[in-house]
Amino acid sequence: MSTTLPPLFISHGSPMIALEPGAAGAFLQRLGPAIDATFGRPKAILALSAHTLAREPVALAAPRHEAVYDFGNFDPRLFTLRYDAPGAPELAERVAALTKAHRLPQGGLDHGIWTALRYLYPRADVPVLPLAWSPRESPAAVFAFGQSLAALADEGVLIVGTGSITHNLRRVFERGLHDAGQPEIAESKAFRAWMHEQSAARNWGALLDYRALAPHAVDMHPSDEHLLPWFIAAGAGGREAAPQRLHESVTHGVLGMDTYAFGPHAVALPA
Repeated sequence: MSTTLPPLFISHGSPMIALEPGAAGAFLQRLGPAIDATFGRPKAILALSAHTLAREPVALAAPRHEAVYDFGNFDPRLFTLRYDAPGAPELAERVAALTKAHRLPQGGLDHGIWTALRYLYPRADVPVLPLAWSPRESPAAVFAFGQSLAALADEGVLIVGTGSITHNLRRVFERGLHDAGQPEIAESKAFRAWMHEQSAARNWGALLDYRALAPHAVDMHPSDEHLLPWFIAAGAGGREAAPQRLHESVTHGVLGMDTYAFGPHAVALPA
C-alpha cells in the first residue's frame, strides 16, 4: 500500500449536486472508500476551490468549519444541509512553510468544497484546510504553485482542487436549471475530449496553453478560475505521470463533471 495520495481535481458543478448527486455524486461516494482502501485514510484534506480566492495564498486555519451557502436562487433545501468538519491548524503551519501562505484563524467551506466532500467523506471526519489562491495567475503559475505543495501528498494529505472541467454559467441559465439531464452540447464535448486526450499524451505544453489551443476554450471558460484548480492539482502530482480521468459526466448539457487524479499512483484509483 502506497502512502502517497494522488492529488485530485473534482468538478463540483451546480450547488444542486448536494441534493441531486447524479453520476458524479455516485462516483464520489465510491471514490472515498477506494482512497481509504488503497492508500489509507487521509490525515487531512487540503482544499483549493474556485470559490475561495485571494490575491495571495491564505490558509483558513480555524479549528472547525461549517458549510458556507455562497449562492442564491437555488432550492431552499440546500440551506438546511450541513457539513461540519474539523479544521487542520497544524497543516496550515506546514503549508505556510512550503508556500509562504498567510494564516487566518477563520473557517468555512464554500459550496465547491462541501458539496464534493459530503459524498467523498460523508461523516465529515477528515480535517480540512481550505487554501485560498489567486485566480489572476496563469495556468503555468498555478501549476508551479501546485508543485510547491507536492510534498504534502507524501505526508498523508489529500490535495483536492475543485472547480468544473467546463463552466459557462450563461450557457447553463440559457438552457435552464430544471433539467439536469439535457444532452451535452458539442462545444463541451469537444473541450472535455481535448483535455482528456492531451492529458493521456502528457502534452503539458498544450495543456498549459489551453486557452489558445483547446477547442471552444473561451466559450467553456469565459474566465478560468474553475479550471485553474485542475492545474494546481496537476502540479502537485508532477509531470512524470499522465493525468488519469477517473470519471466523466455532464449536467445541464454544459457543466462537465469530470474528476481527475494526478501523480504516479493515480492509476491505482478506480475509473
